[in-house]
This record gives sequence, structure tokens and C-alpha cells, in this order.
Amino acid sequence: MNITRENIDALNAHVIINIAKADYEEKLDKKLREYRRNASIKGFRPGHAPFPMIKKMYGTSILVDEINKLVSEGLSDYIKNEQLDILGEPLPKNDEHSFDPENSEEFTFTFELGLAPVFELSLTKKQKLTRYIIEPDAKMIADYVDNYARRNGEFIIVKEAEEKDMIKGAIASADGIITNDDATLSVDLVKDEALKKEFIGKKAGDTVTFDIRTAFPNDNEIAGLLRRQKDEVKEITGDFTVTVREVSRFTPAENNQELWDKVYGEGTVTSAEEFEAKVTDEIRTYFNRETDFKLKTDARDAILEKTPFDLPDEFLKRWLVRANEKTTAEEIEKDYHHFRDDLRWQLIKNRIAKENEVKITDDEILAEAMAFTRSQFSQYGLYYATDEQITSFAREMLRKEDESRRIAEKVLDTKVLDIVIDNVKVEEKSVSIEEFNKLFEKK
Repeated sequence: MNITRENIDALNAHVIINIAKADYEEKLDKKLREYRRNASIKGFRPGHAPFPMIKKMYGTSILVDEINKLVSEGLSDYIKNEQLDILGEPLPKNDEHSFDPENSEEFTFTFELGLAPVFELSLTKKQKLTRYIIEPDAKMIADYVDNYARRNGEFIIVKEAEEKDMIKGAIASADGIITNDDATLSVDLVKDEALKKEFIGKKAGDTVTFDIRTAFPNDNEIAGLLRRQKDEVKEITGDFTVTVREVSRFTPAENNQELWDKVYGEGTVTSAEEFEAKVTDEIRTYFNRETDFKLKTDARDAILEKTPFDLPDEFLKRWLVRANEKTTAEEIEKDYHHFRDDLRWQLIKNRIAKENEVKITDDEILAEAMAFTRSQFSQYGLYYATDEQITSFAREMLRKEDESRRIAEKVLDTKVLDIVIDNVKVEEKSVSIEEFNKLFEKK
């Protein structure tokens, strides 16, 4: 087997593999004899069919398998031995009809390669980045406290209904055929303003008769009120009467020890001042994450801009089409600039990691998984989840190969971007949350 390379340019090359009969003849003969020993063919004892018959029956398919193995192994070994840094996967250039194992003993295969570019990195203190510092204001802190109060509030029974209250009772159609003895109706959701006033002031024992479609034009709301499936209420119209059993009103939790214990764990906070300070720290921690995210995003964009190099774009587009069978060339073309930026960053990242001997440990991957898990818990208000619970969920997540790979890449990204940030000049600037959000709008 003879393998040669033809360099098209700095980013594209062809690898030509020539296979002669001597390269596969011995293996083909060995495989055919194995088939003969195990073949069960009508009219012959097992293992005694004539060799020419076996060769005629199985020779072509075995030859194809052997050629494919030779090509695959030869190409892989060549790329490894020549230390070629390739992008994507080699693409066969041959027309499928040019491979004719029944009428030829020598074969030539050509593969297209996309080569990784050679580029220079430049990180100096002349390059500047900005760390945007956001400090929570009084309104933001008050809104956070109010949000906790509402999230931990409850419904209490009241005497008379107001606009924001909930009415529970029995509802029935005028003919008595459709009923629900445990209906729940939110006064605020009644669409007709005149009908809404009919419910205000009602108390246990009172009744209200109303046209159900005027009050609730939406099938989903009617289905919920009558406890039926949506497709069961499409034809329901006319008057319904609700008999009030009780009226309830949502009341936010008071800013006291009970609330503080629910939010941060028993005894962690013991005064309104401490609660406000804890909330402020929580907001500040969140803003620090946002600040860090913005700084790292800017660092990535900056080094992409300061490290220009070309890619074998046409090759990569063809490879993407081949690798994603359900994606068209037009779709690849439309989104290619995103792929190109990601690939350029991947090459730069790997280069920085290699030059700085960046290593990733299992402990760092677990720590990142725990940070992600804690953030997820926080979104559901579980701020006082124990380290043991967080660790358990994180380990479970890392058992999934895709998640584990994603977390590892996140750790590598962070380490590399920290190196970038350490090697440039970073200036701090205080901004309001509104100003900070506008920074993303400019992208």
C-alpha cells in the first residue's frame, strides 16, 4: 500500500491511497478459507464445498471488507505518523462508481483533509478589558424581600370577596346537567367588568348567576372551572350559578423569624437587618456571577478579534453536511458563522491550555457541577440545601456522559479565560443594572 499527500494550500490537502493486489491477497485468501471451513452449502458436506464456488459466492463482499479495513487503518496511521492536525474528518473524494472490485485488482482512493491553521497568540497589558461592578440599590433589595414574602405567603379565609380574591363553591348550569361541587374561581380572571362587580362583596352562602362565555371566553379557563377536559367544554354556553362556600385571599408572609427560617434555614438570620444584609449578599453574589460572565465573554471576543486566522471553510461546510444528514447545505451556510467562531475559539483555547500546561481534575469538575446544581436549586428557592444534597445531585448529573463532557469543557473554558484576563489590563467600572443590561443589547 502506497500513501502520498498532495498539499492544495496551507489549509487543504489530498491523501491518495494506492492498494495493490499484494496488499490484500493473503488476507482475502485466508478469509475465504475460513468461510469454506464453516460454510453449509446444499449438496456438499460442511467444509467441503469447492474453493472456486466459495470465492465466487463470497469473494467480492470479503474483498470489499478487506479493502475498507486497509483504507481506514492506512489513513488513520498516516495522519497519526505524519502528525497532521486535521479539522473534522477526512472526506472521500472518489465517486462511488469508481470502486469496481469485480473488474479490478488495484484501487486508488483519494481523501480531502482540512488542516488546522498555524497562528500566533498575543496577550499583552496593552489590551484592555472592563469589569463592570453592579451594586444593589434600595429598591432592588426591597423587591427581593417582597418577593420572598410573596413566595412564602398563604391563602387565608376572609368574610367578603374583593377583586384579587379566590371564591370556592359549587357551580351548576341552568338546567342542572353540568355541575362541579368543588369549583375554584378567581375574581380577577372574570373578563367582563360588569360581571366582575357581581362577585365583589359576596360571602359564604351567596350566589351569583352569570353567562359562562361572557365571564370566561377561554376554553382552558372553563375546563378548569368545571373540572373537565378542554375538548369537552367547546360547546358549553349559557348561564351558570355559583354558590359561594368560602372566600380566600392571598397574604404575603410577614417579615419575621418564620420567614427568615424558611428562606435561609432555622436560626441563620435573627433580625430584619440581618435578613436584609443576607438578601443584599445574595443579590451581590448573583451580580458577581453576571459580572464574571460578561468579563469572560468580552475576553473571549477580544482574543478572537486579536487572533485572526483562516479556516478551510469550504471543506468544513461539506464535512458538516455529510456529518449532519438531516441538515441541508443551505442551513449549514446560514449558521456557519456560529460554527466558525466556536471552532476558532476551540483552537485558541486548546493552544493556550497546552502552552500553559492547563490540567483539569475530577475535583474541579465536581466543584463546577455542584455550583451549577446549587444555581439550579436557587431558582426554585432551595437556598438552604445541604452540601450533601448538592453533592449527590451533582454526582448523579456527572454520570451522564454528555453532561460530564459539557461540565469539563466549562472548567477548561474558565481556566483558559482566567489566563487571558490575567495577561491583559482589566479596569473596573461601576454601572447600574440598567446600564449593565444595555451592554448586552449592543451585541
